[in-house]
Amino acid sequence: MINQYVTGAMIKRLREEKKLTQTELAEKIFVTDKAVSKWETGRGYPDISLVESLAKALGVSVIELLSGENITNKNKAANMSKSQFYVCPVCGNVIQSSGEAVVSCCGITLPCLESENADESHKVKIDLVEEEYFVTIEHVMSKEHYISFITAIRSDGVEIKKLYPEQNAEARFKISGTKQIYFYCNRHGLFKGAENIHRLIDTYSR
Repeated sequence: MINQYVTGAMIKRLREEKKLTQTELAEKIFVTDKAVSKWETGRGYPDISLVESLAKALGVSVIELLSGENITNKNKAANMSKSQFYVCPVCGNVIQSSGEAVVSCCGITLPCLESENADESHKVKIDLVEEEYFVTIEHVMSKEHYISFITAIRSDGVEIKKLYPEQNAEARFKISGTKQIYFYCNRHGLFKGAENIHRLIDTYSR
């Protein structure tokens, strides 16, 4: 079930931006103008069966309508350094975007992960091996506590290595184009493996 529903203020704002009257919006989704008025004044909610057609009539996605936020493309150049990550706490799905987004999985809106520098409990080692970065993380890999994925942010994209309990917490990435390494602990969140990546990049480019 969604953790946030359509608000009357959102419906009214989007309707006015589309220069629609309550009657015109009502006609598009086959309800009465009185129903639209009730939604906008908080005296009722649109039935879940109407959400998709309501979103279409208002010119937004269903996720935008439910989240109450318009998503605009502020990253038209697809700058990979602005990559954001989302992890579903229900199914463990890993989702990456190249900029601002509203992401939903298993019926809930996912928060964007905020990265921290690797600490003593999440030590990361990055070595140059056969023209690749060999990333190893000193971390338990049990079913209850493990590194879920390691990812390389590249100038032309993002490479994600999904990990599972009882595997080694390690991965290899191409050196060329790699700008940053991140990894995700299922209990403590997203970490940045920045300790020696920039030094290694400088070494390789000489």
